[in-house]
Amino acid sequence: MTQSDGDNTPLDAGLYLVATPIGNLGDLSFRAVDILKHCDLIACEDTRTSGKLLKHFEIRKPLVSYHEHNEIQQATQLADKIESGTSIALITDAGTPALSDPGFRVVRECRKRELPVSPIPGPSAAMAALSASGLPSDSFCYVGFLPAKSAARKRFFSDIKDSQRTQIVFESNHRILKFLNDFNEVLGSDRVLCVARELTKLHETIFTGPAEKVIESVKQRSQKGEFVVVIAPSTFEL
Repeated sequence: MTQSDGDNTPLDAGLYLVATPIGNLGDLSFRAVDILKHCDLIACEDTRTSGKLLKHFEIRKPLVSYHEHNEIQQATQLADKIESGTSIALITDAGTPALSDPGFRVVRECRKRELPVSPIPGPSAAMAALSASGLPSDSFCYVGFLPAKSAARKRFFSDIKDSQRTQIVFESNHRILKFLNDFNEVLGSDRVLCVARELTKLHETIFTGPAEKVIESVKQRSQKGEFVVVIAPSTFEL
């Protein structure tokens, strides 16, 4: 797939999955900026949120909404455009498309039609949290968001009680304390975990240790923002 390499050469038709910052705008790569400046169309989760990012980098391109409520219809329409010769960059509000964000359906549609798909890697909250957690990274499972109900969360914790793989979980600020209370009840106060909040942002906090200690640290700080929880294997000790 041809790329512009900083010149004015148009991009080849295809879908470009562009990872965008999870907080710090300085994390957008040079290659990502180049792709966004030279594509024909940018599909984004929220045009208002993405508009702020694009304005910061002086990128002016046609935008189209692609989000969880219109994914099925838009996936077909975007693939049609690519098939007719359009280069489309897909971005989400933050992080890597298709990872707990819209993207899967249009990628699948392009793969069905054997249309080019190119990842433009970059920020990922899951990988950022894992790398800074101090927990084993040789074998891990990315879970995304758990169900909202306590009973379902507890079932998940029971299922991983003896797991020898690190688990990476996203959680909202509205449920983080309930999540941690359920964690403590099922997995115990000695199970090691890491709670990362507002990664790459001004008020970034990362706590790693036994559940009892980490939960107390989280309670003493603001619970605003976005959370990633990394859960250690059952036999892991700091």
